[in-house]
Amino acid sequence: MPAITTPFDARGDLDVAALRKLLEWLAEEGMHGVIAAGTTGEWFSMTAAEKARLFEVVGDVLKGVMPIIAGCNAFTAKEVLSNAATAAEHGFDGILVTPPPYVRPCEREVIAFYEDIDAHTPLPICVYNWPPGTNVDLSRETLLHLASLDHVVAIKNSTGNREHFLDVMRSLNGLVRVFGIPMTSEGAQLVLNEQADGTMGAGGVLGRTQPDFYNALWAGDLERGLEAANADARIMSDWFNPDYTARFGSAQAVFKAALNLQGLPGGYPRRPILPLSDADTAAVKTTLEELGRL
Repeated sequence: MPAITTPFDARGDLDVAALRKLLEWLAEEGMHGVIAAGTTGEWFSMTAAEKARLFEVVGDVLKGVMPIIAGCNAFTAKEVLSNAATAAEHGFDGILVTPPPYVRPCEREVIAFYEDIDAHTPLPICVYNWPPGTNVDLSRETLLHLASLDHVVAIKNSTGNREHFLDVMRSLNGLVRVFGIPMTSEGAQLVLNEQADGTMGAGGVLGRTQPDFYNALWAGDLERGLEAANADARIMSDWFNPDYTARFGSAQAVFKAALNLQGLPGGYPRRPILPLSDADTAAVKTTLEELGRL
């Protein structure tokens, strides 16, 4: 379930026509769902009105086609709930929420934040543990507590700490869905042997290859699953660090460059995110060429 990019035009305005084309392509490529206005979607530079328009378009194209999740991140529970109400209006199936970014809340404050959201949300909640963006790596104990809330149905655990991820996945198995499985041989074994749930990954820039990792494993075809895993692992190793931050430029610009190079509607990033340099764009192009995407 990729966290999709948000296409902006050269002036920095939301490019609705490009967004529609991107959503249609993702559906054609068989994604299992999408996340709009997540980290990859540059939620932090959009106004409430722009998010509402984004949610409207995503709902119009994909409602009833696949699960659609709204990134509703904000500094306060009140603003999260305002975003959630808009998402519900446009047919979304759930919301994705990090702890308040920049604030670096303590455990008691994190729990109170999610309890405030849980008390009034119109949609199910996926808790998003994103240490690079929040400077907080939610503990197993905190996530166990949050999993007990009425509306929390999933955890997107994007920690770069492998042991922490595995501990959380196994501790919460059966309580909520846990997303963040790496598309690797180890991830394949987690799917096959421990019924691991899935990946809320960024961009979906390899199209059908990425959902086919799971499709193949569910069909019992390990060899085809590992072929898909190798392609995903290649972009992760070439473009990203172990903590999922970009090796060059910003992650949003990397994914948009990858889409644009393939003739797909990536569009421009919005300031403060800048387009990749020529050298960095060439590095993305090399990876795509070697994967047979160009």
